[in-house]
Amino acid sequence: MAMAVPMALEAVHAGFPSVAQDYFDGDFSFDDNVITHPDTTFVMAVAGDSMEGAGIFDGDILVVDRSLAAEENSIVVAAINGELTVKRLIMSADNRPLLHPENPQYPDIPLYLEQEVVIWGVVIGNFHWQNSYARHSRPLEADAAGKPDWEGRNGTQPL
Repeated sequence: MAMAVPMALEAVHAGFPSVAQDYFDGDFSFDDNVITHPDTTFVMAVAGDSMEGAGIFDGDILVVDRSLAAEENSIVVAAINGELTVKRLIMSADNRPLLHPENPQYPDIPLYLEQEVVIWGVVIGNFHWQNSYARHSRPLEADAAGKPDWEGRNGTQPL
């Protein structure tokens, strides 16, 4: 069941303020406007800080589309020997694929033929909490296997 939220008529200015408008233009549906492939789109919680330079922070919720082909510079969720990680897919100087963290504290991960590597999906967006109260009032917990625990939210996913 889709949940629609009201959508403002005009964009909010991130530079100089504009005259405030109290006009709204219908509803905005994440299903209709963000998730173009509902059968292959998933949400995943982020754990860690390796992608902070790309604006992806610990606790964020990624929207991942498994139907999209990964291209150079795509942010992807990759499974390496069965473990999931989120990184930017880039090509090295010698034209070999690398998974690149967007945090200088972490090294690039070269992808080798002898590894079991699967590009699990392409990140199409992420939700970053701006209000700590809202975030802590609806935490997305992970179980022991690292899977999101949707049961605490009556089985409903946040998007």
